[in-house]
Amino acid sequence: MKIALIGDYDAGVTAHQAIPLALDIAARELAVEVEPVWIHSSEIELAALRRFDAIWCVPLSPYADGEAVIAAIEQARRDDRPFLGTCAGYQHAVLEFARHALGIESAESSEDNPDAATPIIDALSCGLIDVGAAIDIDPGSRLGEIYGCTRAEETYHCNFGVNAEYLTAFEGSALIFSCRDEEGQPRAFELDGHRFFIGTAYQPERWALKEKLHPLVAALVKTAL
Repeated sequence: MKIALIGDYDAGVTAHQAIPLALDIAARELAVEVEPVWIHSSEIELAALRRFDAIWCVPLSPYADGEAVIAAIEQARRDDRPFLGTCAGYQHAVLEFARHALGIESAESSEDNPDAATPIIDALSCGLIDVGAAIDIDPGSRLGEIYGCTRAEETYHCNFGVNAEYLTAFEGSALIFSCRDEEGQPRAFELDGHRFFIGTAYQPERWALKEKLHPLVAALVKTAL
């Protein structure tokens, strides 16, 4: 299978080093062939993306072309194509849903526009750079099913996240924040009714640096099969 890695590749970024390793571990464990293909945000072609079995929107923002990334995420959501967004990918997936499913056309990230009228994504009160922390997963959620538990430890590398002031806009929608930190702040979402559409503020790919298969990566590959 081919999995598109959407983002601006940088060999010095830890997450970018880890993602191919994570997919390689999943391929070995599941006895399948997986070919990851990096696609720079400035080179996204929506028609070409439909040839991929899954899409992984990777960390490192701001992207060179954030609007193209959002368009690719919208296509994956509408096409029911397996999608995983980690860190910046998670943030842009939230923006995409806010704009195109909730009708909040002015939804932006303050990282891209410090003067954003509707900063759905905003600076965290305390940055999470290479920080490990516990997450609580809703029982009965898709994430809970994938993890097989309701509590886990994950690692972050971000300074931006979902602005708590706008969480009420998502209430009752298909996008469910089913994972939170110990303070109740959203740390991952799942999309109800989609085969696999999940975003995480943390970086599950980092498990691969310890030669461990993360359940989310395994689930992405299994769904793509």
